Amino acid sequence: MLNNRISPLGLCLWLFAFTLLASAQEPPATSLRLESAVELSLQNYPAIRAVKALASAATNGEEIARTAYLPRVEIDWQQTRGTRNNVFGQFFPQGAIPPISGPLLGNASFTESAWGSGGGLLLAWEPFDFGLRKAGVKLASRLADEAQARVAVTELDVATAAADTFLRVVAADQAVRAAQANVDRMEAFSNSVHVLADNQLRPGADASRTDAELAAARSVLIQARQQANLARVALAEAIGLAGQSITVDAGPLLESLPSPLPAQSGDNSSHPLMKLQTASLDIILARQQVLDRSFFPRFNWQTAVFGRGTGARADGRLLESHGFYPDTPNWAIGLTISFAPTDLFFLRARRRQEVNNLTAEQARADQTAQRLKTEEAQARVSRSFKRAHR
Repeated sequence: MLNNRISPLGLCLWLFAFTLLASAQEPPATSLRLESAVELSLQNYPAIRAVKALASAATNGEEIARTAYLPRVEIDWQQTRGTRNNVFGQFFPQGAIPPISGPLLGNASFTESAWGSGGGLLLAWEPFDFGLRKAGVKLASRLADEAQARVAVTELDVATAAADTFLRVVAADQAVRAAQANVDRMEAFSNSVHVLADNQLRPGADASRTDAELAAARSVLIQARQQANLARVALAEAIGLAGQSITVDAGPLLESLPSPLPAQSGDNSSHPLMKLQTASLDIILARQQVLDRSFFPRFNWQTAVFGRGTGARADGRLLESHGFYPDTPNWAIGLTISFAPTDLFFLRARRRQEVNNLTAEQARADQTAQRLKTEEAQARVSRSFKRAHR
């Protein structure tokens, strides 16, 4: 009779294979140092990809603004079938009533209809604009510069967050080591007190007190481990590897402090935040230049070649054999000058609005400069305090 029970050796082999399979399914832990964490954050964090895409779109906007220098070519074709009734009078420009041309006839019919057709090519070009298109291109260029500056600021924020989270993990690991050392010390002390209390060399209250202190130390250790695990989760998210297991290598961070900061120069113009504020100021100045060039007349040179056909005759006859294709050609060339004096009030209001926006951006730039100087001073104080008490 066969033995259906699993032998101890087979059970051990099965457990070993199961352990290997489980370990193979778990994602491998990633060990990294501070420099690697910052590099991974710059490579993987989604916010950086987003601002880079917006910067590329702003660059495309500059290319779009340059197309305003090109002439405009329009090709139209129309095929109609309708009545030829016409009335005397005029209409203001609108889009609901189709225009009709031709002489006013004595009779009108709602049932008789004829073919109509038309096609043409229009070439329009603005030979000069008093600098309006150039100002528009400059504005688009300033928008692209701001987008690039925002990329640098985002990279700085992401790298700073990754470095800060990495240091939090290192600090949390040290807190776990300190809590574990305290638990080990309390366990040794509790064991010695219990030995003395069991031999009636110390009162039993001392043993109870050491047990309470040991329990408190173990509670602190549990909280420290929890904070360390949460810090690792935050670090994985900061470097764009959310959900993966992260192990850190503190490297020389626990052995020596970084070199001191260089002497304060007082000039933060190269900082990404200041570059972003400068780009915002340039955008407002470019908008003001566009407004200054918008009140001039617009000159538009136009030329057209077109043809029309109709089955309706001037004598009131309808010819079915005519009108299906254009049989009457025409051409025209001219210069159109457009000027709207009442736009002056709108442009003045916009100009005052941009002046207020410029004042606000200048205040934000001053605030950014103050904040950078304060953060630099705080870093120096913190560095000096750590070196003095090390």
